[in-house]
Amino acid sequence: MNRYRAAIGPEAECEPGSRGRVLRNLRGVKSKSAMDEMEATALAWVQERYLTEGIVTKDTRFTADLIKQMHGDWLGGIYEWAGTYRTVDISKDDFRFPPACLISENMQAFESNFLSVLTPCKPASIRDVCEAVA
Repeated sequence: MNRYRAAIGPEAECEPGSRGRVLRNLRGVKSKSAMDEMEATALAWVQERYLTEGIVTKDTRFTADLIKQMHGDWLGGIYEWAGTYRTVDISKDDFRFPPACLISENMQAFESNFLSVLTPCKPASIRDVCEAVA
Protein backbone atom coordinates (compact mmCIF):
# COMPACT_ATOMS: atom_id res chain seq x y z
CA MET A 1 0.00 0.00 0.00
CA ASN A 2 1.28 3.47 -0.86
CA ARG A 3 2.43 5.56 2.06
CA TYR A 4 0.96 8.61 0.33
CA ARG A 5 -2.29 8.55 -1.63
CA ALA A 6 -3.08 11.57 -3.74
CA ALA A 7 -4.14 13.00 -7.03
CA ILE A 8 -1.73 13.30 -9.95
CA GLY A 9 1.00 15.94 -9.99
CA PRO A 10 4.60 16.34 -8.87
CA GLU A 11 3.64 16.94 -5.25
CA ALA A 12 1.49 13.81 -5.23
CA GLU A 13 3.61 11.27 -7.09
CA CYS A 14 5.85 8.71 -5.46
CA GLU A 15 9.42 8.18 -6.55
CA PRO A 16 9.59 5.24 -8.96
CA GLY A 17 11.12 2.25 -7.21
CA SER A 18 10.25 3.51 -3.71
CA ARG A 19 7.29 1.13 -3.28
CA GLY A 20 5.08 4.17 -2.71
CA ARG A 21 7.00 5.18 0.42
CA VAL A 22 8.87 8.27 -0.84
CA LEU A 23 7.46 11.27 -2.69
CA ARG A 24 8.97 12.07 -6.10
CA ASN A 25 12.04 14.15 -5.46
CA LEU A 26 14.77 16.03 -7.30
CA ARG A 27 17.49 13.68 -6.10
CA GLY A 28 15.89 10.38 -7.05
CA VAL A 29 15.97 9.07 -3.48
CA LYS A 30 13.97 5.85 -3.12
CA SER A 31 14.72 4.85 0.47
CA LYS A 32 12.39 6.14 3.20
CA SER A 33 15.19 6.19 5.78
CA ALA A 34 17.52 8.03 3.39
CA MET A 35 14.79 10.60 2.68
CA ASP A 36 14.08 11.05 6.39
CA GLU A 37 17.78 11.70 6.97
CA MET A 38 18.02 14.08 4.00
CA GLU A 39 15.02 16.11 5.21
CA ALA A 40 16.38 16.23 8.79
CA THR A 41 19.82 17.34 7.60
CA ALA A 42 18.25 20.03 5.42
CA LEU A 43 16.15 21.23 8.36
CA ALA A 44 19.17 21.50 10.67
CA TRP A 45 21.09 23.38 7.96
CA VAL A 46 18.32 25.88 7.26
CA GLN A 47 17.66 26.47 10.96
CA GLU A 48 21.34 27.27 11.51
CA ARG A 49 21.36 29.55 8.47
CA TYR A 50 18.26 31.43 9.58
CA LEU A 51 19.74 32.03 13.03
CA THR A 52 23.32 32.90 11.99
CA GLU A 53 22.26 35.17 9.12
CA GLY A 54 19.61 36.89 11.26
CA ILE A 55 16.75 35.87 8.96
CA VAL A 56 14.82 34.92 12.10
CA THR A 57 15.45 36.86 15.30
CA LYS A 58 13.60 37.47 18.52
CA ASP A 59 11.90 40.37 16.73
CA THR A 60 10.67 38.43 13.70
CA ARG A 61 7.00 38.76 12.90
CA PHE A 62 5.98 35.52 11.21
CA THR A 63 3.73 35.68 8.17
CA ALA A 64 2.24 33.18 5.76
CA ASP A 65 4.81 34.30 3.18
CA LEU A 66 7.70 33.76 5.61
CA ILE A 67 6.43 30.25 6.36
CA LYS A 68 6.31 29.52 2.61
CA GLN A 69 9.86 30.89 2.26
CA MET A 70 11.04 28.72 5.15
CA HIS A 71 9.44 25.64 3.59
CA GLY A 72 11.11 26.43 0.26
CA ASP A 73 14.51 27.03 1.84
CA TRP A 74 14.20 23.79 3.82
CA LEU A 75 12.95 21.44 1.11
CA GLY A 76 13.71 23.31 -2.13
CA GLY A 77 16.74 21.18 -2.92
CA ILE A 78 14.67 18.04 -2.47
CA TYR A 79 11.18 18.69 -3.90
CA GLU A 80 10.22 20.89 -6.86
CA TRP A 81 7.05 22.06 -5.11
CA ALA A 82 8.73 23.23 -1.89
CA GLY A 83 7.70 26.71 -0.79
CA THR A 84 4.31 26.62 -2.50
CA TYR A 85 0.89 25.74 -1.21
CA ARG A 86 -0.16 22.21 -2.03
CA THR A 87 -2.56 21.92 -4.95
CA VAL A 88 -3.65 18.30 -4.45
CA ASP A 89 -5.39 16.52 -1.61
CA ILE A 90 -3.23 13.92 0.11
CA SER A 91 -3.39 11.46 2.95
CA LYS A 92 -0.70 9.52 4.77
CA ASP A 93 -1.70 6.20 6.24
CA ASP A 94 -5.08 6.96 7.87
CA PHE A 95 -4.48 10.71 8.22
CA ARG A 96 -6.03 13.08 5.67
CA PHE A 97 -4.26 16.40 5.33
CA PRO A 98 -6.46 19.52 5.08
CA PRO A 99 -7.99 19.99 1.63
CA ALA A 100 -5.67 21.80 -0.77
CA CYS A 101 -8.41 24.22 -1.80
CA LEU A 102 -8.50 25.64 1.77
CA ILE A 103 -4.79 26.04 2.44
CA SER A 104 -4.36 29.61 1.18
CA GLU A 105 -7.47 30.81 2.98
CA ASN A 106 -6.51 28.98 6.19
CA MET A 107 -2.97 30.35 6.12
CA GLN A 108 -4.27 33.91 5.75
CA ALA A 109 -6.60 33.34 8.73
CA PHE A 110 -3.69 31.82 10.69
CA GLU A 111 -1.61 34.90 9.91
CA SER A 112 -4.36 37.35 10.82
CA ASN A 113 -5.64 35.62 13.94
CA PHE A 114 -2.45 34.17 15.40
CA LEU A 115 0.85 35.09 13.78
CA SER A 116 0.16 38.83 13.74
CA VAL A 117 -0.98 38.67 17.37
CA LEU A 118 1.57 36.26 18.85
CA THR A 119 4.73 37.20 16.95
CA PRO A 120 7.30 38.46 17.48
CA CYS A 121 7.51 36.14 20.45
CA LYS A 122 8.07 37.88 23.75
CA PRO A 123 8.91 36.38 27.14
CA ALA A 124 5.83 35.43 29.12
CA SER A 125 4.75 33.11 31.89
CA ILE A 126 4.72 29.39 31.16
CA ARG A 127 0.92 29.46 31.43
CA ASP A 128 0.60 32.27 28.85
CA VAL A 129 3.00 30.56 26.47
CA CYS A 130 1.13 27.23 26.78
CA GLU A 131 -2.22 28.91 26.15
CA ALA A 132 -0.87 30.75 23.10
CA VAL A 133 0.66 27.58 21.65
CA ALA A 134 -2.54 25.60 22.29
